[in-house]
Amino acid sequence: MFRGPRDYSRLDLKQFTGHKDEVNCIAYSPDFQILITGSDDQRVRVFNTQTGDLVCKVRGHTGAIKSVAVSGDSLYFASGSFDKTARIFYMKDAECKHVLEGHTKGVEIVVFSPDCTKLCTGSWDRTAILWDVESGYLLKSFIGHNGLVQSISFSLNGKYLATGSWDFTVRLWTLHGPGGVDKVQVLNGHHGNIHAVAFSKDGMLGSASWDKTVKLWNPRNGKLIHSLEGHEGWVQALSFSQDGLYVASASDDESVRVWDVVTGECIKVLQGQTDIAQHCAFKPGGTLVASGSAGVTLNLAFT
Repeated sequence: MFRGPRDYSRLDLKQFTGHKDEVNCIAYSPDFQILITGSDDQRVRVFNTQTGDLVCKVRGHTGAIKSVAVSGDSLYFASGSFDKTARIFYMKDAECKHVLEGHTKGVEIVVFSPDCTKLCTGSWDRTAILWDVESGYLLKSFIGHNGLVQSISFSLNGKYLATGSWDFTVRLWTLHGPGGVDKVQVLNGHHGNIHAVAFSKDGMLGSASWDKTVKLWNPRNGKLIHSLEGHEGWVQALSFSQDGLYVASASDDESVRVWDVVTGECIKVLQGQTDIAQHCAFKPGGTLVASGSAGVTLNLAFT
């Protein structure tokens, strides 16, 4: 269970090295034992988080790696690249299972569904595409954004899909509504590019923007619950705690903020030694991990 929201202290600083160019993205396995990184060097690297050892290097893409993801059952990991493709790999041996071709511009985000049967990708072509993990087939395209689709999240119950875009909007897709037709709500309120979206275990939707705010939404009616203000730089990432009571946001103002989702109050500001805080995630048990990237990935853990 998540410990008291003020019981944070810096635990350690780990470095994962080896990429030959800027590191753009990271993803953890559900147990946080494996770290996947993607870089402008067109490589994906797999690390053991406990030892810091490189498990393997994955080649195949011909463009910068913009996003990586690990399936909830840890059987697969995926990567999205500026080469317009996404790839799905087996975790056990890093063999490529599928090359997913369908976008007309670079792929910026890859996300597995909670049941691990689907992968959703977002692209500079302003669309998101849903793929079948087992077959690699394109299932459907989500059209409507007027800018890059840079962030995607599934609700845990699989009912909703959220997409965040450089058109300053979040689109909330209700999958398989009445008559089997997907419905969409357009959530307006941000004044900058949407860089991250995430659902809590209870279904609350959060969005993080380059307008320096995080917004919390009720997906059932599309209403804004809280606008969380305090960051002095672009908000790059957000993560809900396991119990859904708190949300953390990482910013390039070199801080991670922890917020109470009920009151909207910022209850802690965590400042480490990364130049840009690009990622944050709550581990089971409440530990918050924050990371920054610039050729080398730096991991700052707080508890």
